[in-house]
Parts: sequence; C-alpha cells; structure tokens
Amino acid sequence: MTIHQFALSKVSCAGCVRSIEKALDADAEVIDHAINFAERTATIETQAAPDHVVEVITSAGYGAALIENDEDLEARDEQQRAELKQQFEHAWLALGLGLLLMLQMMMGWIPPLEASEGLISGLITAVLTLMVMRKTAAHIYKGAWSTARRFNFNMDTLIALGTGAAWIYSSGLLLAIATEPDSVPQAARHLYYEATLMIIGFILLGQALETRGRTQTASALRKLMNLQPKQALRVRGDEEREVSIQMLVPGDLVRIRPGERVPVDAEVVEGETYVDESMLSGEPVPVHRKVGDSLTGGTQNQQGSLLVRVSQVGAKTRLAQIMDSVRQAQNTKPALGRLADRVAAVFVPVVMLIALVTYVVWINVGPEPSWSYAILAALTVLIVACPCALGLATPMSVMVGIGRAADLGVLIRQGDALQRAQNLTTVVLDKTGTLTEGMPSLAHSETLEDGDEALAQALAQRSEHPLARALADTLPAANLNLEQFESVTGAGVKAEFESQQVRLGRQSWLESEGVDCTALIEKADSWAAQGCSLVWLSVGSEVKALFALSDAIREDSAGAIERLHQAGLKLVLLSGDHELAVRALAARLKIDTYKAGVKPEDKLEEIRALQAQGEVVAMVGDGINDAPALAQADVGYAMGGGTDVAIESADVVLMQNSLHSVANAIQLSRATVRNIKQNLFGAFIYNTLAIPVAAGALYPLMGVLLSPMIAGAAMALSSVTVVGNARRLAKVRLD
Repeated sequence: MTIHQFALSKVSCAGCVRSIEKALDADAEVIDHAINFAERTATIETQAAPDHVVEVITSAGYGAALIENDEDLEARDEQQRAELKQQFEHAWLALGLGLLLMLQMMMGWIPPLEASEGLISGLITAVLTLMVMRKTAAHIYKGAWSTARRFNFNMDTLIALGTGAAWIYSSGLLLAIATEPDSVPQAARHLYYEATLMIIGFILLGQALETRGRTQTASALRKLMNLQPKQALRVRGDEEREVSIQMLVPGDLVRIRPGERVPVDAEVVEGETYVDESMLSGEPVPVHRKVGDSLTGGTQNQQGSLLVRVSQVGAKTRLAQIMDSVRQAQNTKPALGRLADRVAAVFVPVVMLIALVTYVVWINVGPEPSWSYAILAALTVLIVACPCALGLATPMSVMVGIGRAADLGVLIRQGDALQRAQNLTTVVLDKTGTLTEGMPSLAHSETLEDGDEALAQALAQRSEHPLARALADTLPAANLNLEQFESVTGAGVKAEFESQQVRLGRQSWLESEGVDCTALIEKADSWAAQGCSLVWLSVGSEVKALFALSDAIREDSAGAIERLHQAGLKLVLLSGDHELAVRALAARLKIDTYKAGVKPEDKLEEIRALQAQGEVVAMVGDGINDAPALAQADVGYAMGGGTDVAIESADVVLMQNSLHSVANAIQLSRATVRNIKQNLFGAFIYNTLAIPVAAGALYPLMGVLLSPMIAGAAMALSSVTVVGNARRLAKVRLD
C-alpha cells in the first residue's frame, strides 16, 4: 500500500468533493482517502498505481494529477494562477455583456418583441448569450451532466438548471412570439438573457475571489516549501560542485556558505556559526552551532562557513515531515465539517424538490401569466440555494487556522484536535523538560572555606552522574591533583587530596562514613523544601560545602500557567520526581493538583481516571515516558525538543519549548472553531432565509419577487463572505 497526493481540478463545491469520495469509496483498490477542498488536493492510500486513481477521479467527472515532488507542486501552482486569471476574464466577459444587455433594456433601446426588429435583436442576443455561456461556463454544464448521470447532484447542478432553464425559457418565448404571437400574454414578454449572463458572471467572480483567497491562505505550506534550497554544494575530495538536493545521500559532505539555507538535515563536521532556526522554534534569536551539532534542513546559516555531513534526505528530513503533518492536518475534517458535508449531500435534491413545488404553487395560484411567474420563481430558488458557502465554511477556517498555527511554531497534526481543544477542562503537565529546562543546574551553594568550590569541581568532573556533571560545568574549573579516585554507586565519589580523604555525594553516605553534617543542616532543610537535590562536600570528618541543584523552571512557565488558568482550565502536574521537588514546583507555579513518583503507566491511568470523571483532558509532555499519556489524552501536546516517540503520539507538536505554545494552540483552536461556527451559521441562515424569499414568500404581503440576477449575486457574495471571515484567523491576536 502506498500513499499518494493528487492535485484536483474542476472541483467547485462540497458536492463535487462528495462525488469524488463516492467514486473512491466504490473502488476496491482505494484503502483510505482524505480530500482537502480548500486546497483542491486529495491524499489517497491505495494498492493500485497512481494512474488508476487518476482514472477513477476522471470517470467521476473531475481532473487529477499526481504530485510527486516540488516541481509538481510548482506546476500545479502555475496552473492555478493561469486558471485564476482565466476565471476573472470569463467573469468580466459574462458580466460585461450582461450589463450591456441590461443597459439596453433600461434605456428602451430594445425594439418590441412582436416587431420583426425585436425578434431579430432577440435572436442575435440568444446566439451571443449562448456563445458566452459556452465560453465561460462550459465546465459548469459538463460537471452537472457528468454528476447527474451518476445521480449525484452538486452546485453545478443548480447553476446549470437555473441558467439553462432561463435561456431555454427566453428562446422558447422568442419562438412562440414568432409563430403564434397571440398565445403569449403581453405581461410575459420578457427575456432573461441578461439575467443568465449576470448570474454566470457573479458566480464566476465569486469563484475567482474564492480561489484567490484560497491560494493566499495556502501560504503556510508554500513558506515551508520555499525554505528548502533546490541546490547544494557537494564536497568530494578537493572538488566542490553544485548539485540538485535530490542527488544527495546520507553521508555526503556539503559546504554551506554564510547566508545560505541548510539544504537537508545534517551534522556539523567543520566550522561553527549561528543558525536562524525560527522556522522550527518561532524564536528570532540565532542559535550557536558547532562541530557535532545537528542542523535541520531549511534553517539559515547566519555567519561562518560550515562543512556538514548529510544525515537525512527527502521525505525523512524534519522539514518534509513538518510539511506532511501540516498537509494531513489540513486534509482532516472536524466533526462540524463532517456535519456540513452530510447536509450538503442531501441539500441539492431538496432544493430541486422545493423548486418543483414552487413552480406547481405559482402555476396554480399565481397571477396571470402564472406560468411566467412560476418559471421565474423556480429559477430563482435553484440559483439562490447553491450550497457553495456551506461547503467552504469548514475547510477554509481549518486551512487558515492551521497555517496561522504553523507560523507560530505550533504544528497541528490532527485537524480534529482543533475542535476537541475548545472543550478542554483539564491540562495535565509533565515536569521535566516541560515546566523545567530538563537539566539540573546549580541553584544555591554554601562553602565554609576558600578552595572548597575548586575541590568540589575537581571531584565532580571525574563523575558521570548527571548532578556531578552539572556541578562540574557550573563551578570554576580546577586542576587539582587527586589520588585514589573512587566512585561509589548510588552514593558519591571520594579521593585522596593532600593526604586527606575528600568526599562528594549524599548526606546519608557521608554520615555513614563518619562525617558530621550538622553545620549545614539548616541550609539543607531549607533547600530540600524547595525541591532541590543536595550534594555535600567533606574533608576528613568535617563537612565543608553544600550545593543545591535543581531543574530550573523555564522563564516563561509562570506566565503560561497564568494564561491557562485565565482560559478556565484546571492544571494537574504528574511527575516521576520525588515528593518535595514536585510539591515545591506546584506551589511556586500555582498548579491546582500534583502527584509525585508517577510511573509512565501511572500517567496513563491518571488521565483515564480524569476522563472517567467527565474531564476533557490535554496532556503536555516531551519524553518517551509521556507517549502513552499523550496518545490517551483527548488532545496531546508534545514539546518539539522531545523524543520522536512523544511527538508521534501527539496531536499537536510545539516547535518552541515553551508552555506559552500550549496556551497559543488552545486559544487558536478555540478561535478556529468559533470561526467555523460563524461560517456555518451564516451559510445556514443565508439559505434558510433566501430560499423562501426566492420562492415568493414576500409576494403576497409586499409584491416582492426576487430576480434571478440578484439571486446569483447574493449566492456569490455568501461564498466570498465565508472566505473573508476565514482569513481573519490569519491575523488573530493572542493574549
């Protein structure tokens, strides 16, 4: 089984998507599929060759082209730009001729139809209108015919029925007046050629504006794609040669000059520099990179020449995986979107039935000529009810919201996470690496004599214990001559220095070795209550120094916790650390509840317990031990600096190692769902109010009957309104 991505064409509404989905569902070779209506792409898992999928989609009346690489995407973008230009040209052509015909009618320049000049003028207008309809809207009529043959109906069906019936009615009227003029009442002698063209023009203009807005909202993926250079300077021996990045393989050496972007994931083997990694972290401050450090493709070398060894290429690079995750998230539909799809699937047949009922009512109870009023009302119902806005409501908001999140360094891997996040009641937090820096550092120290720090550093630098390594890195470097060095597992280290036994380690161990620790016990109790880990230094039988190390709290954790509280969320801290450290951290950050000494399987059970109590739970973590909990949570947030396992288990990946990203993600999710609801509400209200008015509900009270031309303009405007409202998400302000 293989997953392919295809660019779709001739897709104009949610009904078109439904037709493609039906064709794919009916094909035994297709395992799974996801269609991104906003981007006009399909991601399809299949056992068959890509050509087979293209044939399935083509047989349903639409177009498809396989996307294999950046060149295919660029070709598709170029095609979309050409199509957009053509859409505007066709819209202006239809509107221009329609306005000209309307001006002739309003100025009284059209001869009466009963006169020979009027019939000739009408015939010329009919031919011109038909030519423009064929030129500008042939794809609409072909799409309607193709789907009708399979008993599928979409927006094209309504437009084709409405405009086609208006042209046929007007042409039939001309024929009737030419052959039997007395059979046509004077009140019914009105042609609707200008309305036909205006309707098509408004619809094409709406589609063009929608397309332009859609291409602009796809900028998140475009920005990511443009980050990766097309060429790299490969080094082989003494030769340096520009090659396509497709030619690179793991192990190749590549030269990166100042100002150039890193072509693929690599490791520095020569040189040092500062690298702009804002594409990953959102942070504008460049990061220092030296020999042995990893570089991510798409980041930018600020200064200094680097020689790097390629580690990952193609789809395995981090940038490619980010792009794939963004694309998959944009393809997914929240439950609100699936509801809209189900409504749209039955909406068109219902509208056709309403149009038929409207015709029957008017033909029986309408004023004379009743058949003219009946046709006019039925046409208007068909045109005004096109569910384009309904189909756009969800995908446009999802696409813009996920794109905005990507700009903020929040990688939403599951579109459903957007909707689930708005209902969150509880956020479960891991401690190490999430609220803290993830590495111990010296918080406090107390020395009784000069030289004690140097002695502690000399002992610590010979130990592999994490606390000792942190102490060695923090204290001033010392080059003391230690003899008979020995590491005592689970206790500390000892050595001979100037004929005395020196020890560095736990209090209990020192006391068991006969060391009196009472001189610093008060400090020890105070620092232990703050959650610090203590390291003692003794010379002979006397204690000489005490060092308190802690996993430093991230600078922005307190502010982020406050934002989450303001969002109405309850916070729970689960950590495998000891009770004192976890309690102190929870108190300092004002976290509601905590549990210490929690094993990975315990975190999973804690989240299940919260969910059983009716809580909607988010989990924030970064380690392998967090992966089960991240997968169990209603929404899992993985810190981007964490393990691959944790990231793969999460719904949302935070490229910045900051809890503020969680608050941003939740706030953006709520804004996106709110935007979807606004769009759906507007689309539903529009159709709910417009259809009765189009059917003539106001005529008995006010004598108002909606013109088909006005109906076309209103329908197009509703789609443009949805696109405009969705694009507001691109500028949403975060607290």
